Amino acid sequence: MKNTVKLLALAAAMTLASAASAQQTAGTWLGTLGINKITPKVESGDVSAPALPGTKTDVGSDTKPRFAIGYMITDNVSAELDLGLPYKHDLYGAGSIEGTGKLATSEVLPPTAFIQYRFLPANSMFRPYVGLGATYALFQKERGSGQLTAVLNTGGPGSTFKLDNKWAASYQIGGTLKINEKWFLDASVIKTKLKTKAHYSTGQTQDVRLDPLAVNFSIGYAYKGW
Repeated sequence: MKNTVKLLALAAAMTLASAASAQQTAGTWLGTLGINKITPKVESGDVSAPALPGTKTDVGSDTKPRFAIGYMITDNVSAELDLGLPYKHDLYGAGSIEGTGKLATSEVLPPTAFIQYRFLPANSMFRPYVGLGATYALFQKERGSGQLTAVLNTGGPGSTFKLDNKWAASYQIGGTLKINEKWFLDASVIKTKLKTKAHYSTGQTQDVRLDPLAVNFSIGYAYKGW
C-alpha cells in the first residue's frame, strides 16, 4: 500500500512538473493583453524658414490597450508581434515658441515584431527576457490648431501638416511571472529609435526625433495544443 501511495505521489509530481514546464516550452503560443504608455523623448529640429528661428516641437504621451501574440521557437527563443489601437499625441510649441500651447494632434499606429531571448529554464516561476525588433510607425489623422496657423501662417488659411511614416529599431527588456500552468503576468520596457519629418502646408519642413519609451503591464495566457 505504501509503495502504491509513493508511486501515485511520484506520478502526480511528474504531471505537475510537466504542466508547469509546458507554459513556455518550444511550440507554445503566448497571448497577452494589457496597458501601454508611450512617452516620446523629443529632440526637435527647427521649422524651416521663414519661421522664427528656434521654432521647435514637443510631443505629449498617451496610454492605450496593448495586445501581443508570441510563439516559443525553442525553450529560450521566441517571436512576438505587438499590436494595439492608435496612440493619439498632442504636439506643443517648444524652443522660441514655448508657451504657445497645443499646436496639433496626431495619431500613430506602431506595430512591432520582436525576436526575444528568455533566460532561465522554461518551468521557472520568473523569466526575464530581452528583445530586438522592428517598428513601423504609421502616422495618421494629423490635425493642426489655430495656434499652428498663428505660428506658421498668420492671417492666412489654416495650416495643415503630414508626418512621414518610418521604420525604426526597437529594444525590449522585460519579464514574466507565472500564476499557474496557463496564466502569467508580463511587464516590459521598450525603447524605439524613431526619427520623422513634418511637411507643412506652408511648404516648410521640420525634422523631429521622437525616440519613444513604452512601459507596459499585461496578463498572459499560454496555449500549446494546435
